[in-house]
Amino acid sequence: MTLFTKICGLNDPACLATALEHGADMCGFVFFPPSPRSLSPEQAEELLREVPTGTDRVGVFVDPETDYLDRVLAKARLDLLQLHGDETPDRCRAISVYFGLPIIKAVKVSTREDVEKARDYEDLVDWLMFDARPPAGADRPGGHGKSFDWTILKGVSFSRPWILSGGLTPENLSEAVKQSGATAVDVSSGVESAPGKKDPAKIRAFLEAARRL
Repeated sequence: MTLFTKICGLNDPACLATALEHGADMCGFVFFPPSPRSLSPEQAEELLREVPTGTDRVGVFVDPETDYLDRVLAKARLDLLQLHGDETPDRCRAISVYFGLPIIKAVKVSTREDVEKARDYEDLVDWLMFDARPPAGADRPGGHGKSFDWTILKGVSFSRPWILSGGLTPENLSEAVKQSGATAVDVSSGVESAPGKKDPAKIRAFLEAARRL
């Protein structure tokens, strides 16, 4: 089975081109101003023009208001919406129905009990994502380069596909997949040279590591 890959937080043409050239299945674009990776709708509109059909364009949002989603989607042609905040199952479903787009729901985990809470969402969204809980006092829910005990995912089964996220790098990807059983992975800070600054060489290394798996 080929490992499914998502490169998240892309915000410049060179790094997007590297992700596309080396076979990323999904490209993520952040629409959350506190994040150093955040884009305006206008910036995203320019970048998204470069993404060919066949590569999914994912917009990452944190507890978004409907009006904000409307503004972004008026400019940015997205294929999926990733909800990375405290959105309830009902809110996820409402957003999906209103915009007619598939949903990735990120669930923050540190224990097996946290993983089981994802079952509240599995019949209402299209993908689940398991990410590490952010550090205390953090101003954003993800993108901290923090991992969790990957073995808590081993053997879990959901009716929806799930993505492993949080603290992944080209160097630890193989072990993360082995310990978790993941068939889809997401990386952001693990392919950066500084917060919000993607490194084309690290993107290439991550996608090459994924291909070897």
